[in-house]
Amino acid sequence: MLASSFAHGQQDQSHGDFLVNQELRVGGLPLRAASSSDPAAVLVAALETIFHDPGVCCGENSALHDAAHSVDPFSFKELSTRIQGRYVLDDGRRIIVAADYLPPSSINPYQIVASLVKNQALLVEWKSHLYVLYGAVFDEIRGRTPETGQVLAIHKLFLLDARFSDARRETSLDREGNSQTDLQGLLILRVGPQ
Repeated sequence: MLASSFAHGQQDQSHGDFLVNQELRVGGLPLRAASSSDPAAVLVAALETIFHDPGVCCGENSALHDAAHSVDPFSFKELSTRIQGRYVLDDGRRIIVAADYLPPSSINPYQIVASLVKNQALLVEWKSHLYVLYGAVFDEIRGRTPETGQVLAIHKLFLLDARFSDARRETSLDREGNSQTDLQGLLILRVGPQ
């Protein structure tokens, strides 16, 4: 499904390692359900889940209220342009929101795993629905030398469907029966102090 190789010179590569079925999941995500199945409402609930700070997103007085409520939910490129920037929250905190849009042809496992390692969920479009990507099961092959690099292969992605608040909320995209082409876009969202 998702496989990539890249050099990673800062780790100990004195010996090769094959690490199978590693699992990463973002912890502490709030349970936000959309007020309706309308894609705009699903987008707002997904963004509230990812940012999980009401001052940032997406209520009436939040920093991202206007951007979250005024874009086509399926235009990750437009959304990334509209929400990234510097903001001052009602409580005086200054933040920077970064948004990196990845079209299907640019999605690779390193970007997904790197975000999950930082305990950061992502926004993904899969089969014309929006989901919060909050975990993955993957294999990692570490090379014997820095030149041989590292290979990642993702077998399963764990997704939250903000349309639901019951058992249908959690779903997964498995390598078996699906392909990378099923992913229609990925948005990596980060917020930090200014």
